[in-house]
Amino acid sequence: MKQIVKLLGCALLASASAGVMAQEAGSIMVKAGYAYFDPNVTSGNLSAPSLPNTKINVGAAGTILLTGTYMFTDNIAVEVYGGIPLKHDIYGAGSIQGTGVLGTVKQLPPTAFLQYHFMGANEAFRPYLGLGVSYVHFQGETGSAVLTAITNPGGAPTTFQVKDTWGATPQMGFTAWFNKQWYVDASVNKSYVKTTTTLSTGQSASAKLNPMVTQFSLGYKF
Repeated sequence: MKQIVKLLGCALLASASAGVMAQEAGSIMVKAGYAYFDPNVTSGNLSAPSLPNTKINVGAAGTILLTGTYMFTDNIAVEVYGGIPLKHDIYGAGSIQGTGVLGTVKQLPPTAFLQYHFMGANEAFRPYLGLGVSYVHFQGETGSAVLTAITNPGGAPTTFQVKDTWGATPQMGFTAWFNKQWYVDASVNKSYVKTTTTLSTGQSASAKLNPMVTQFSLGYKF
């Protein structure tokens, strides 16, 4: 949050005298930057046979973010997020907290937002609100020796699969323009997603991931 405040201050100073037609109807904009995903996990219990209160947690990760935006009117826009898949560590929680990394998984959450940009198209600084739909695709699931020791001691290595899922993603952010083409953008999103992980040993566990996503980007308008 402190980083957002600092960037907001710099953007306000840089854009104070811009006063250009920056985001009028018909504008097509692209941006690239960095996004940080910080899951807020609420895990269910791993199904039997397992220790009571066996849960999971998911570590934070960052990635390169690529975004395209189209302004339908001076205030209403559609924005699409993409980028490079993120790699998350999965940890034990509950009765197996502190056992270490259970595995890793990659995820790619393309998201489409409907946005409302406040103030006029000729304003250099414009806050916005958005509501998006995310499709979270999981891939590259890899279990660790710790996972096997907990779920199948002495047996074959335990593998797992995480189910793809949909979720709602509210958003708030701002754009600040340096001139008619270049701008900076920052936003905070909160995705509400729930998925299920199934082990090769037959157990499964559901979890709400609900990551907070903070992104900073440099953009260009065509």
